[in-house]
Amino acid sequence: MSDDFWYEGIPFPRVFCSPELLRKAQEEFVIKDEDVVTVTFPKSGTHWLIEILGLIHSKGDTKWIQSVPIWERSPWIETELGFTVANKEGPRLLSSHLPIHLFPKSFFSSKAKVIYVIRNPKDVIVSGYFYWISVNFSKKPKSVEQFLEWFLEGNVPYGSWFDHIRGWVSMRERENFLMLSYEELKRDTEGTVEKICQFLGKKAESEELSLILKNSSFQAMRENKMSNYSLLGDAYLVHKNPLLRKGITGDWKNYFTVAQAEAFDKVFQEKMADLPRELFPWE
Repeated sequence: MSDDFWYEGIPFPRVFCSPELLRKAQEEFVIKDEDVVTVTFPKSGTHWLIEILGLIHSKGDTKWIQSVPIWERSPWIETELGFTVANKEGPRLLSSHLPIHLFPKSFFSSKAKVIYVIRNPKDVIVSGYFYWISVNFSKKPKSVEQFLEWFLEGNVPYGSWFDHIRGWVSMRERENFLMLSYEELKRDTEGTVEKICQFLGKKAESEELSLILKNSSFQAMRENKMSNYSLLGDAYLVHKNPLLRKGITGDWKNYFTVAQAEAFDKVFQEKMADLPRELFPWE
């Protein structure tokens, strides 16, 4: 991947981070007790959760999410912007795709809350393929099949999905860690939003909850220029491809052959055999 650099055996997109930034994120970034951090492997529902958290924060009021770009509302801690915004006072929403061993060390002795979202990796692959052909800062896969090969090799930005999941899942018993799946967010959005509120120690009244659900819907996000990434322009985006593409589960069935699906399932079972099956709520 020509536009990526490797750091501790993992490829990262050069346009957003550097070896120095990754070192600083791990060693110097101070996670505060009142912070809420969205952590995901790319293409697992990151932006949806950021939108939900922003609306919980504003009690359903849309002024903030419609006036501040999503990457400023919840900046990625491994980026230059993350360090800049990190200086602001009060509770912060932060985001990261970092694997656990590169995450800021300050988190592990803090009371900060991490919400970790997982998604069916076959959907992650399809979503990832369409994402990487839609941006101008990484090598573009020629096909879903090629991206599937890269994914299985861990030769995609942020490295091996399997290692990422295994690392973060080890935190699941901690009271300041909430693990969600994209699938449960889709299947029962209201119930999952209530679970997030409970985790954050907040109570969303029914009117607030309705506003949160309405304004974090896929359609609302797609129409919100502060959330749909249209502000980034041609330097980053191939504008014929919307970054918010479908927002569904099971799209992999439209792209995987039976043989590819079976081969992937075999690798999944080998790599994740010792983890409880109920952690992965997809077929």
